[in-house]
Amino acid sequence: MDKFLQLLNWFDSKDSVLVSLSGGVDSALVAYAAFQALGKKSFAVTADYKTLSKEELDTSKKIADEIGIKHIIINYNELANPSFVKNDSNRCFYCRDELSEKLIQTAKQFQVDVIVDGTHIDDLGDYRPGIDALRKNGIKSPLLDVNLSKDEIRKICKDVGLTIYNRPSNSCLASRIPWGQRVTAERLARIEMGETMIKQLTGFQQVRVRDLDGTAKIEVEPDNVLLIYNKNYLEQIIKKLQMIGFNSVIIDPDGYRTGKINLIYE
Repeated sequence: MDKFLQLLNWFDSKDSVLVSLSGGVDSALVAYAAFQALGKKSFAVTADYKTLSKEELDTSKKIADEIGIKHIIINYNELANPSFVKNDSNRCFYCRDELSEKLIQTAKQFQVDVIVDGTHIDDLGDYRPGIDALRKNGIKSPLLDVNLSKDEIRKICKDVGLTIYNRPSNSCLASRIPWGQRVTAERLARIEMGETMIKQLTGFQQVRVRDLDGTAKIEVEPDNVLLIYNKNYLEQIIKKLQMIGFNSVIIDPDGYRTGKINLIYE
């Protein structure tokens, strides 16, 4: 717990803090530490920007309620941003740049000087232009400052009793669309519906439906790849995905891993 104490100490010199709460385990730990250190002078903000799944939004509400931190939900539409919609390799930069602007506006509204997020050391090993946008706008990353890894974050969350400690990593729905293919409301809707349907049917926690110009490429945990062919899952999945607008369906034989779409489609 030494690093957790370092994390708590990180907040000692702060008068008040606004935490960007995404619905994931990383920002959950930051929100927990902020609340433990600052109480009512800490705030959590979740952006419902139309590429966040309902599952993630609901999880963020649950996390905030579990911690006891004041939770603010801000609404805006990333699909109104032409730079984001064109979906080039800097899409995440445009996303986080706009998010930062909204967080800064919210911080001013609540008279908060410091804004923090859940970036940690493992995030530095992947292509993450969004981190550059956060730095540009002065967003701080306490998990990074105390050198916490994903495994350490999960362990601390478990130790302090946060139920989210073993929740699979997730990302915005736009990350399922390869660079160079436009992000549209229609595509985001069928991706979200597809992932929800597969999770409900199979019970798998980690599911990605990549929208490859109308082809649904399904990624699940490597241990579940063979299982998706059992119990007539595949037949039902293909039928339902075609019903919501996909032309064809393929299964990734290698399974899911973080940052994979960056490697395949850059």
